[in-house]
Amino acid sequence: MDFSKILTKWYLQNKRDLPWRNTVNPYYIWLSEIILQQTRVKQGLAYYEKFIVAFPTVFDLAKADENIILNLWQGLGYYSRARNLHFSAKYIVNELDGKFPTTYKDILKLKGVGDYTASAIASICYNEPHAVVDGNVYRVLARYYGIDIPINSTEGIKLFKKLAQELINIKDPATFNQAIMEFGAMQCKPKNPDCSICPFQNSCKAKEEKMVEILPIKDKKIKVTKRFFNYLVLISPTDRTLLNQRKQKGIWRNLYQFPLIETSKEIDISELIKMNELHEITNESNSDIKLFNKKPIIHKLSHQHLSVNFWVINLDKEMENSISISDFDKYPVPILIHNFAEAYF
Repeated sequence: MDFSKILTKWYLQNKRDLPWRNTVNPYYIWLSEIILQQTRVKQGLAYYEKFIVAFPTVFDLAKADENIILNLWQGLGYYSRARNLHFSAKYIVNELDGKFPTTYKDILKLKGVGDYTASAIASICYNEPHAVVDGNVYRVLARYYGIDIPINSTEGIKLFKKLAQELINIKDPATFNQAIMEFGAMQCKPKNPDCSICPFQNSCKAKEEKMVEILPIKDKKIKVTKRFFNYLVLISPTDRTLLNQRKQKGIWRNLYQFPLIETSKEIDISELIKMNELHEITNESNSDIKLFNKKPIIHKLSHQHLSVNFWVINLDKEMENSISISDFDKYPVPILIHNFAEAYF
């Protein structure tokens, strides 16, 4: 029995019952694939169900206010996915008369869609034999074939795509693609997989050569930047606060946040009160300043580690453009700020 047949047999016996597996509607498959990028199924499932209820069709998503979309997305991270989803929904409605693209080549034109997502949609919805290659697939193939070429190298990306394409069941690409992803997620796990119950235990190179915990190999070239954020939580005598929308490119674009002072290092209160930015933001109001967190909150992103302080500042007068604290939940904010508000307000 060849690799594809063994894999498919395992899948049909072990697959999870997930809502997007009960449909070939490209809108639903696209939605699930975008949500599951950089997200575990357990977490993504709840978001998928929320989005389906809020936006049952691509027309509903296209006409939605971006703030509502970002609010629903809150906690998933990588917010560019939500913005790209909205952009592409409007493109499908306005440029394609609401008809989802029907080929791999055209699906790939959607903003935020790469080879993996286009392959998944094309194979599941339109039976096109395009192999998916994601982290799960890299791991399965690297271990089974004993490949030690880095998966994030140019050579590795080409090699694994070529290999997956050679293995795919041309007659049933949808099942093969879902099977290899599910196998990587449930059986061939990143750490401590149970090889004793693996259907490939007698033919897996990594098991034979005791390299299961080593493969796949990834070049560690990502440079992590450290940044220091000081959020100013301004509170007026009538329980109002101030939120600004992040307009610049980069993390959390279009989300809301408290006024921010970014510094080159961690600062204490004596340094903060000397800063011109503080006096400009508080409009020289007399204020009482306290640090909410006892030590900096470390928030790790893929390429950045943020060291964050929340400075609670009680003002003696009202602010322009402020909002009632009771309306805070209406604004999409990064999970970091959401968690602070949950604890403080």
